[in-house]
Amino acid sequence: MGIREEVYFEGGPHIGDLITNILIGFTIVGLPLTVGAIVRALWLRFRVSDRRISVIGGWMGRDRSDIIYSEVAKIAKVPRGIGLWGDMVLTLRDGSRLELRALPKFREIYDYIEQRVIAKNPSYVSAKK
Repeated sequence: MGIREEVYFEGGPHIGDLITNILIGFTIVGLPLTVGAIVRALWLRFRVSDRRISVIGGWMGRDRSDIIYSEVAKIAKVPRGIGLWGDMVLTLRDGSRLELRALPKFREIYDYIEQRVIAKNPSYVSAKK
């Protein structure tokens, strides 16, 4: 019998990211941003649980990244869309990075992730001072 995983958040990117980028897409310069937002809206999915963070993305959702909290060395977040959603970058102990783009409820998710990282990784230093 396996250990149950309690899911805190599961879903796709914030709808405001898609709407904003579609509006920007009406300018020719903004078309690449619009295409990126459409691809994210169709195939990007986040899952944050008490054991791991999973990101499914890429073309037709074929790429999957799973990380455990003890591997996280640094977390950075950037608000977008007047703070309604945001981007988060998790830097791992080996130097690689995992991006979570257009994350809804990113402040709450950041706090949840940081609590678990602090508990699992004693070398983690919080960005909050």
